[in-house]
This record gives sequence, C-alpha cells and structure tokens, in this order.
Amino acid sequence: MGRARRSRERVLDHLTELRRLPLGGGPAAAFRERLRAELLAARRLPEPVRARRSHRRPRRLSWLSQAATFGLAAAMMLSAFATYHALPGDTLYPLKRAAESTLVRLSTDDVQRAERELVSAKTRAAEVAQLLGSSGDGPLVTKTLKEMEDSTRSGIRRLERAEPRSPKINRFARDQKNMVEPMLERMDGDQQDKATGYLDYIDGLVAPR
Repeated sequence: MGRARRSRERVLDHLTELRRLPLGGGPAAAFRERLRAELLAARRLPEPVRARRSHRRPRRLSWLSQAATFGLAAAMMLSAFATYHALPGDTLYPLKRAAESTLVRLSTDDVQRAERELVSAKTRAAEVAQLLGSSGDGPLVTKTLKEMEDSTRSGIRRLERAEPRSPKINRFARDQKNMVEPMLERMDGDQQDKATGYLDYIDGLVAPR
C-alpha cells in the first residue's frame, strides 16, 4: 500500500510540473533530465536484490525484474504526460481532472487554492482553443466554457477574500482576455454568448489605471 501511495504521489508531482507548460509544448530540459535520472535510478533499484539472491535465482529472472521496474517507471511518466495533454472527451481526461481536483484539495491555504483554481480556468481556456473547429465537439466546447467560468469565479472569490485588491487578479484577467477573445470568431452563437458573458465578467475584475 505504501509503495502504491508513493507512486500516485510521484505521478501527481509530475502532473503539477507539466501543468506549468503551455498545451502542445514539450517538457523543459530540466524536467527531461530529472526524468532520465529517475528512470536510471529505477533501473538500478533491483541491483541490491539481485546481488543478495543471485545464488538462488537465475540471471534471466533478475534481468526480467530489472526490466519490469524500468518499464513501470517509464510507463508512469508517459501516463502523466499523456494525461496532462488529454482533452475533454479523451479517455484520460477524467484522470486529468481528478488530479487537478486533488491538487486543489491539497492546497495549504486559501491563496494557493485560489491560484490553482485560476490555473484550472486557464487550462480550460486552452482546451476550448483546441476543441474549436473539431467535428462534433460543440457540446464539449460549451461544457468546457462553463467549467472555465466556474473555476474562475471560485478562484477569484477565494483570492479576493484572502488578498483584497491582489495584483494577481489583474494579471489573470488580462491573460484570460488575451486567450479567450480571439476565439470568438470561431464560435457559434450560443458559445459566443457564453464567452462574451465571461469576458464581461473578467473585464470587471481589472482595476482602472
């Protein structure tokens, strides 16, 4: 049970880092290097066991154990990366949302929780941009727009309570406007209405200069 829990926590840690990347981008060099180091460490993990049991088990079984450990570590990393890039309607998308919800619940204070909710809102906006124009994805676009607004309102309410007049609110509102506004021309009527209402809401968050 302890090993399984540590494995889940490791996947969540990688998802946290992957979420800092723009959708469609690749992992940073530092992340790739750390991933390589973890895989090599996992590969070396069976060595002490092989040394202790070499007098009882054939070398082939030790090699298979080593390969299985290395393969498991690689599969975990690939799964985390694929989960991060999942879109609404994909098989792995519920896992992506569950990981996001877990990160929000594990937040240590209201500011961190609010920031993670606003990151989720940005992620929903990026997903809408990728869904637009896809055949048959109209309902998914509408649903994702609603989830974007829900995360935004929840995060903003929490941040306003914890840090009144926080400059983070201005930055978020401007970033979201720059992301959502260019999508309007690619949306149908209902989607445009929902997105326009969202833009009106975040425009009201920007403090006058």
